[in-house]
Amino acid sequence: MLTLSEAVPFRAERLVIVCGHYGVGKTNFALNLAIDTAKAGHKVTLVDLDIVNPYFRSSDYGKLLDDTGIELVAPVLAGTSVDVPSLSPRVLSAIEHAQKGESVTIIDAGGDDVGAGALGRFSGVIRQAPYTMIVVVNAYRNLTQTVGDAVTILREIEASSGLSASCVANNSHLKQSTTSESLLAQIDFGNRVALEVDLPCVCTCIPKTLANEDVNGVFADSAHGNIYPVSIYVKTPWE
Repeated sequence: MLTLSEAVPFRAERLVIVCGHYGVGKTNFALNLAIDTAKAGHKVTLVDLDIVNPYFRSSDYGKLLDDTGIELVAPVLAGTSVDVPSLSPRVLSAIEHAQKGESVTIIDAGGDDVGAGALGRFSGVIRQAPYTMIVVVNAYRNLTQTVGDAVTILREIEASSGLSASCVANNSHLKQSTTSESLLAQIDFGNRVALEVDLPCVCTCIPKTLANEDVNGVFADSAHGNIYPVSIYVKTPWE
């Protein structure tokens, strides 16, 4: 497994799949993972495999990724006024480069089982080499506010994609509206979900603004797992 200790608080294979329900913040997580990994000195490709939701997708952050030296592989018509299920042939190439150890490829998959269905097209190739599939959970998003709901979504994603989840990432925050109280209220949500599916919770994400204000080390408590401070790149049109 690739050690990314300089960038993120967990280990991962060179092929990383980020998935989860709509609105849990998986695209923001994928962007942070890609940018931090690139800044640590790795060659990175980010694949936008969301062919269902035209909003809040990695393709919208092409300049940010380009400025960090990250290659973006996006649906052929991403960024245009036409949005149809179209996948770039470069997706397969990006997967193969990661399997050969030539780069780190991060796939931002579509939300829930419908979006994850696009992964099924590549599942046979993906299974040929080790991969890490991270299921992002967020207790503050609709339909994933309980452990049972989050587990149901995880299993649906596995069934739709034909791939097995490797771990859980807790992303239970409210972006710029996050407070210390709201963060601490759900800081163990990922651990509880992970326990139900017998997988590790590899990190708990908190906005960097709160991490910088954590003078007493509350969020760094090892009992909460690996804390991953993230930048809030993805914003709604009115933010």
